[in-house]
Amino acid sequence: MQEKKSRRSNDERTRATRTALIAAGRALFVEKGYAETGTPEIVAAARITRGALYHHFADKAALFQAIVEAEARAVAEAIERDTVDPTSALDALMTGARSYFREMAVPGRVRLLLLDGPAVLGHAEMDRIDRETGREELLQGLKYALDGSDGSSMPLEALADLLSATFDRAALAIAGGGSSGEYEEATRLLLIGLLGRDPGS
Repeated sequence: MQEKKSRRSNDERTRATRTALIAAGRALFVEKGYAETGTPEIVAAARITRGALYHHFADKAALFQAIVEAEARAVAEAIERDTVDPTSALDALMTGARSYFREMAVPGRVRLLLLDGPAVLGHAEMDRIDRETGREELLQGLKYALDGSDGSSMPLEALADLLSATFDRAALAIAGGGSSGEYEEATRLLLIGLLGRDPGS
């Protein structure tokens, strides 16, 4: 019994330390950027030792990667929740797009996922993170919208890449002060043009 309590206590401390590091790192990376943030600042903000940082993460880049992965998962999970019961193919894609724009409006998220993320981790690593989080939802939406079966006749991977780039560009514009309503309407028109019609209606 004592051993179980000790193990649980250690697990709780581990989770608490990791959570503190991620929270402190996120705040500093958003405020100052990756390059201008040092590990001494991170451990001071998290109120832990530098040794504890390196116990959980190999280096600053590994901490940054964990933060980026957590942000990407949060976006993907929100989109998945919002698109559970679409009324049509167009509705599914538009609901996903609106969810993405809303989630990317969370302060700091554009910087982490669209600016510093690719610069620090590289496009190949960001693509891996994307594929392990929300990309499958987009691919399934495109299969449903454009083919209705296995999508074998459509260049779905290429279409998903182009749509992802479009959504990212819109998120950047909205973060820079652009109208989310205008970008949502532009997205709707783009999707209608892609679908030719709403095949789910």
